[in-house]
Amino acid sequence: MTRPYHSPRRARDAAETRRDILRAATDLFSANGYARVTVADIAKEAGVAPQTVYASTGGKSDVLHRIIGESIEKTDSATVVEAVRRTGDLAEAVAMVAHGTRLGNENSQQVIEILFAALPVHEDGELLWRQSTTPYRQALTSIAETLRDKGFLAADVSHATDVLWFCFGFNAWRTLVKECGWTWDESERWLAKQAITIFGG
Repeated sequence: MTRPYHSPRRARDAAETRRDILRAATDLFSANGYARVTVADIAKEAGVAPQTVYASTGGKSDVLHRIIGESIEKTDSATVVEAVRRTGDLAEAVAMVAHGTRLGNENSQQVIEILFAALPVHEDGELLWRQSTTPYRQALTSIAETLRDKGFLAADVSHATDVLWFCFGFNAWRTLVKECGWTWDESERWLAKQAITIFGG
């Protein structure tokens, strides 16, 4: 019986190739839109053959899912949930949520814009949206449960999660920052104020 051969150098090279492909695709999707980019374009930008793109990351749709997946992995929602657990009142807790979601949206701004541009033309926009929003809403559900357990909310968890999504989801930040031209600081303060008003009302 022979053992499978494992080359650390080959694994590193493969990982670097994937990073190059995803970086190239991110730049192209951002500049040209998902619909206008081909696997050949991605391969050329990354300096590899099209077959390498397919072998390393899959087709164009797979590449986009990988980009979004990696962006989600970089979002530190657990830290926000833990910060909320340590707060002493509703206003402080909401301020933590506003700041945490602001950082997540600000740091992922390029990928979020790629997502919204891709949704109308993607092969399965509903699946793409679920992939992008489910972890976000799960984190907000954990926050809503914490707010309830601390006695800050009279609303049920499902309703509170919807309010948090309305105030701090992708669309809230995009509307104020991208469409209205507000600064991130202005948006953070205003959205926190609206959430406190809703929960306190």
